[in-house]
Amino acid sequence: MSQPLVAIIGRPNVGKSTLFNRLTGSRRSIVGDEPGITRDRIYGEVEWRAETFDLVDTGGIVPDDEAVIPANIFKQADFAISQAQAIVWVVDARAGVTPLDEELAVHLRSVGKPVYIAANKSESNEVEDEAAEFYRFGFEMIAVSAEHGTNVGDLLDLLFEILEFPDEEPEDQGHAIRLAVIGRPNVGKSSIINRILGEERVIVSPIAGTTRDAIDTEFKYGEQDFVLIDTAGIRRKGKTTEMAEKLSVIMARKALERADVAVLVVDAEEGVTHLDASIAGYALDSGCSIIAAINKWDLIADKDSGSVSEFEREFRRKMKFLEWAPVITTSALKGQRIGRLLPLVERANQARNLRIRTSQLNKFFEETVMQPKGGGGYAPGKGKGSRLNVKFITQAGIRPPIFVLFTSGGKGKGGLHFSYLRYIENQLRDTFDFFATPIRLKERNKRNKRKRK
Repeated sequence: MSQPLVAIIGRPNVGKSTLFNRLTGSRRSIVGDEPGITRDRIYGEVEWRAETFDLVDTGGIVPDDEAVIPANIFKQADFAISQAQAIVWVVDARAGVTPLDEELAVHLRSVGKPVYIAANKSESNEVEDEAAEFYRFGFEMIAVSAEHGTNVGDLLDLLFEILEFPDEEPEDQGHAIRLAVIGRPNVGKSSIINRILGEERVIVSPIAGTTRDAIDTEFKYGEQDFVLIDTAGIRRKGKTTEMAEKLSVIMARKALERADVAVLVVDAEEGVTHLDASIAGYALDSGCSIIAAINKWDLIADKDSGSVSEFEREFRRKMKFLEWAPVITTSALKGQRIGRLLPLVERANQARNLRIRTSQLNKFFEETVMQPKGGGGYAPGKGKGSRLNVKFITQAGIRPPIFVLFTSGGKGKGGLHFSYLRYIENQLRDTFDFFATPIRLKERNKRNKRKRK
């Protein structure tokens, strides 16, 4: 039996995300005064009385069938309600009962599950007294202040009494691969995720920037556990004028910091843009392994073998810093080659966790660094005429792999020349198959000190 699930629902701007963040002790949901910021389902975990349960924050419900986003939000909320053991219905105690609250009450009476009304924004006794009018809906109500934490513990006590917790902890299945799907708005990130998951877990629409929050989805592929993150479409700073869009960039970059592997989605029709390169740079800075998915390939008119090679050459030219990243053409719409992504992700994750034995690294050093191409242990420095003696190499870390080159000698403060570091990186990658994974090289130099006469 898995952990119980509780769904938070309500109309826009009543404080659902604030309550979610208060209960989970996180900042997973974007919070602000602009209504409708949370559009998709956000999952978190709540710990109370030495037990844990899952919590899902849904988009603000606006049941307007004529608007694509509101209709999808209602669909997402309904899906969360069907999966939940209990429902927390957040209302605005200051605003009082609204016509939309009346509609939601009718809908919630038909779901046949425990519903608790959290009358939010009850920071004063006067507002708390006014919140009593919500009792007329026939559900148990508690006046809370998500912002200040008032009566939140009492709400958790109510949930604790009716939730069914598993008797035993689930067996440890090992480390889950944290996979981030990144790219510009409207390149097909959500569609690729839905193809992988086989369900409409996130909203898919032709409107750019639909996904604003980072959506974590746990799933299994074969024997491997995954945590899949669909990040918000990252826009140029000049284009992020709304508060939610600005926050989405911050949260997307935070998502990359906790990701193992990133799938960079590029629009085949539009080609590789400067923004694609910037987003890839964010992933590289975070130390992610990277796989490039050229999506919407079915829309390319000339799809002969030459067009694939031509596109990849263009990709390499504009993404010179990703010469090691594999490129795969996909079509989320038709499902083409989506099934190849996860095996590549698994291979990349194995590579980023690879630790080279000292004996293997010593052999690599002798054959690569000590041979003539390495100058008999000598390597070019940054300064003119400067040569450094490379003493040995060691691996200092993984995820991503980090190697330290110990050197001595050289003139001035310049280190190893970038061309030589690139040579070492390429040799490491070819020798040990660091697939789709960045390699970090660091230098430690001990300067020769001459004794004064």
